[in-house]
Formats: sequence, structure tokens, C-alpha cells
Amino acid sequence: MSLSLDNIKRVANLACIEVNEAEAIAMMAQLSGIFSLIEQMRAVDTSTIEPMSHAQDVVQRLRDDTVTESDQRELFQSIAPKTEAGLYLVPKVIE
Repeated sequence: MSLSLDNIKRVANLACIEVNEAEAIAMMAQLSGIFSLIEQMRAVDTSTIEPMSHAQDVVQRLRDDTVTESDQRELFQSIAPKTEAGLYLVPKVIE
């Protein structure tokens, strides 16, 4: 994809960025380099490559989903300032 100076100025205008002539020429060279790199990457045949979630073949170790603590709800609610029907009551903040 080739860019023109008008394309650069239009994109800068849409982005509300003020660029002078020298900056526009520099941006045109940089963006053209990026687009040529993207074209090179698209030219590579990746149809035989399987998608992966990580660069290395690693598996996350998972622990068993078991309860490891006892129920202490009554103890925690006994020291709370106000509770009702097993819920904590808090003061109204927004009027």
C-alpha cells in the first residue's frame, strides 16, 4: 500500500493533529515502512501452522477446587456493627 502526502495530511486532520510539511514527509516514510512490513508478513503461508495460546508448550498447574476453610460467617458477623438476615448493613452514601 502506497501512501501519498495527501493521505497523511488527511489522517492527521481527522486525528486533529497539526503537522507541517517536514513532519508529514517523515510520517509518510515511517508508515510506508510499517505497511511494507505488514505486506511481507501477509505473504508468509501460515495455513499449515496451528494456532497457539502461548509461544511455549506449557500447561498451567491447577489445584483441586475444594473448600479449605471452615464457615466462619457467624463469627465475622458477630463483630460487625449491624447485620440483618445474614447481610451486613452499611450506611447510605448516595442521597
